[in-house]
Amino acid sequence: MTQLLQKQIGELVAQDYRTAAIFSNYGIDFCCKGNRQIDEVCTKKKINAEQIEAELDAILNAKSTGEPDFKQWPLDLLADYVEKTHHRYVESKSQPLLQFLDKLCKVHGERHPELFKINTAFKELAQELASHMKKEELILFPFIKKLVQAELTSKEIEQPHFGSVENPIDMMEHEHETAGNLLRIIEKETSSYQPPADACNTYRVTYAMLKEFEEDLHKHIHLENNILFPKSIQLEKRLNVSV
Repeated sequence: MTQLLQKQIGELVAQDYRTAAIFSNYGIDFCCKGNRQIDEVCTKKKINAEQIEAELDAILNAKSTGEPDFKQWPLDLLADYVEKTHHRYVESKSQPLLQFLDKLCKVHGERHPELFKINTAFKELAQELASHMKKEELILFPFIKKLVQAELTSKEIEQPHFGSVENPIDMMEHEHETAGNLLRIIEKETSSYQPPADACNTYRVTYAMLKEFEEDLHKHIHLENNILFPKSIQLEKRLNVSV
C-alpha cells in the first residue's frame, strides 16, 4: 500500500484543496469524516484504490491554481476568514432558499412529495447552522484569537470557563456531523440536485442554489475540522494552558 493511500482524507485535502473534487466525485466525505485513511474508505465503499490514487497523483503533480495555502495562515486570520466568508454566505443564502422551498412545496408538492422532505431537512439545517455559527463567533473564535495573542506576546492566558479548547471543538465537530447528515438527505431527495423534467425556473434555480450551498458548507467544515481546530488544539498544548 502506498503512502498516499495511507494518508487521512482531511490531511490530504488540507494539503491541496483541489483533491476535494476527486473525493466528492466518489461520494467520499472529506470534511465531517476527514479523519479516515483513503485505503480504508476505498475498501469500505468498494472503490478502486489504484484508480483514485492515480487521479490524486495527477492533481497533486499539476500546477497550482492559486488556491490559498490555508495551512500556513495564522489561526486568527483563518477564523476571521471563515466567519466573514462562509458564515456570511450561510446567512445570505438561507432565507432565500427557505422562501423558494416553501413556494415549491405549495406549487409542485403534490406531484413531487420529496420536496417536503427537502424543505424539512433544509429548515433544520438552517436553524442548526445559525445556532452553531453564533457559538463559534461568540465563544470559540474569540478564544482562538486569545491563544494566538498569548503566543505572540508570551503572556499567560486565563483559563476559559469551558476548560480546554477541545471541549467546544468537540461540540462543533458533533454539530458538523449533524449538518453533514442533513446535507446527505437533501442530496438524496434531490437526486444529486437534478431537477425533474417538469421543473420550472424557480425549481431549477433552487436546486442549483442548494448544490452551491452544499459545496460552500463542505469547504467551510473542511477548513475548521481539518485545519483550524487541530491547529488550535496544538497551540493550546504548546502554551500549556492549565485545565
